[in-house]
Amino acid sequence: MTDYRALPKDRPARIAVLDDYMGVAERLADWSILKDRAEVTFLRDPIALEDLASELAPYDAICLMRERSDFPGEVIRQLPNLKAISATGRRNRTLDSTTAAELGIPVMTTGSSGNGVYATVELAWGLIIGLMRHIPDESAAMRDGAWQTRLGHALYGRTLGIVGLGRLGARMALIAKAFGMNVIAWSPNLTPERADDSGAQYVDKNTLFSSADVISLHLVLGPTTRGLIGADDIARMKPDAYLINTARGPLVDESALIQALATGRIAGAGIDVYDQEPMPAEHPLRRTPRTVLTPHLGYSVRETFAAFYGETVENLDGWLDGKPARVLSA
Repeated sequence: MTDYRALPKDRPARIAVLDDYMGVAERLADWSILKDRAEVTFLRDPIALEDLASELAPYDAICLMRERSDFPGEVIRQLPNLKAISATGRRNRTLDSTTAAELGIPVMTTGSSGNGVYATVELAWGLIIGLMRHIPDESAAMRDGAWQTRLGHALYGRTLGIVGLGRLGARMALIAKAFGMNVIAWSPNLTPERADDSGAQYVDKNTLFSSADVISLHLVLGPTTRGLIGADDIARMKPDAYLINTARGPLVDESALIQALATGRIAGAGIDVYDQEPMPAEHPLRRTPRTVLTPHLGYSVRETFAAFYGETVENLDGWLDGKPARVLSA
């Protein structure tokens, strides 16, 4: 049996729910089942890495929304009161779960994301259509009294280039076909056979960037994919092409993308993910033209969060009873 850190006997357990940016966690799950055994605090503002240890020192359990706050081993080791971590999603690249296991701290995960599993794909198409039909600009112009200020582009007959043809990339291909688009795909490990199975044509990286009208990224961030889309790739894009990133910000050379947008080298970009999140108020992307920017809304829909927080409460309920659920293997 795993030797977990013991619960406090002289007081209710103290639980912190981190990064509740929109203030929705409390109302999307029934936290009342914990009230006789725990005090739950919902923290809406992000905490800087250097302040995590001091801010979280009083808490016995921490609830993380996947990949919002970095939670490295050096922070975990500075939290002697920490007895459990509940993180949403099945994997969390920003959490050092190995160190937690070594210290006897169970890391509990959630097993589903509700009906929001494809919400990121839906957002990607929203960004694509918003850019190609200039919807944000036309909406703003309407409020200023204008009427029909610019022409957009149709999707039909154009080419979608998908970088990363996994579950979400394959869904992108399916929808593109419904719009009457041609679909090409590339990723470091993609084969022509797998591309064909998803209704896409396999091409090399250079061909994809030089021939696609819309390029959408759907790769996992890791050591081999960080910075995978560089200045040379962006330079190959057609002047009327758009780049869509709903995957991870560091996949793309951010400076090169800003330069291409500022000079009109490419038509535009729809961006939901960034090198630093939350994005600083003074970040140059906020002032870069030809963009539609969203604040990492990809998986952030009610269905996903209700499933995440509902299972988080179940995990904590089991932990308080001495039977933590969905514990991640060390």
